[in-house]
Amino acid sequence: MRMNADKQACGLDVDSQYVELAVEIFAMLADATRVRIILALREGEMAVGALAEVVGKSPAAVSQHLAKMRLARMVSTRQDGTKVLYRLENEHARQLVADAIFQAEHALGGQPSHHRMKGTAS
Repeated sequence: MRMNADKQACGLDVDSQYVELAVEIFAMLADATRVRIILALREGEMAVGALAEVVGKSPAAVSQHLAKMRLARMVSTRQDGTKVLYRLENEHARQLVADAIFQAEHALGGQPSHHRMKGTAS
């Protein structure tokens, strides 16, 4: 009984109340620009203009994506003078994207680069 209570507490049971919300999060990440934004924000805060340059989209398009990601609580902002800086809200979106990239590497067959890197010093 205790084990089931632990699973329910963290939301990993098959009938968890979080399953539908998790699907919405995957839907939010089902966009290449948003995945690229998360990859760009792994190292820290960035302004819209810098993000737009990195992901190869217009600042207006990136702003729209960031607004949706902010509503989903994937990113948050900080004011720095007249600049608004965006950052990842927590490590989970970064980890979801990393795991999806790693799964994509597996889909190609052979030994994925993330497995080859484990043996090397970072």
